[in-house]
Amino acid sequence: MDKFTVHKGLVAPMDRENVDTDAIIPKQFLKSIRKTGFGPNLFDEWRYLDPGYPGQDPASRKPNPDFVLNQPRYKGASILLARKNFGCGSSREHAPWALQQYGFRALIAPSYADIFFNNCFKNGVLPIVLPESVVAQLFDEVHAFPGYELTVDLDRQVITKAQGDAIPFDVQPFRKYCLLNGFDDIGLTLRQSDKIRAFEAHRLATKPWLAHTLGAR
Repeated sequence: MDKFTVHKGLVAPMDRENVDTDAIIPKQFLKSIRKTGFGPNLFDEWRYLDPGYPGQDPASRKPNPDFVLNQPRYKGASILLARKNFGCGSSREHAPWALQQYGFRALIAPSYADIFFNNCFKNGVLPIVLPESVVAQLFDEVHAFPGYELTVDLDRQVITKAQGDAIPFDVQPFRKYCLLNGFDDIGLTLRQSDKIRAFEAHRLATKPWLAHTLGAR
């Protein structure tokens, strides 16, 4: 997955509490056997006025002009500002896939559902937790200033506003390490590929019947 070091981006406000994963990516799109292509269907039932289905051409849809991501001032946003308990509901990993494939690299909210929170880190999205009072102030500033941007520095664990004000945030060291280096679970495992090959070679040398057993299947 892509490394996350420093990211500067436009902020879009999702001013709703308890946004669940079925709202983030509705269930009908889980039928896809691919891990790509979910970005056009992010927040599908809020984003469009007509019902959507897998494989549909987004250009044929009727956008909801009142939905935040359809408003011109938030076009190209890559940081999503949200309210508490974002990502609740089912454990579908498609939710962070859809957010990441739409273009979001970081999320800011007072709290997240646990499984969604973990899935974000495994898919290159940084979910930042800030106090409700700080998040409320950011909402006020985003609404007041078109083109509102923030810079997220993962290494320093700080969010910087355009005027220079800094907001520190916490992140678990192992998750930080993985994001900074672009390691998902598979990437972490492949770092030990030499040891894995050595183990397999030693096991077959000491237990050669395993090769025959495996080959017979």
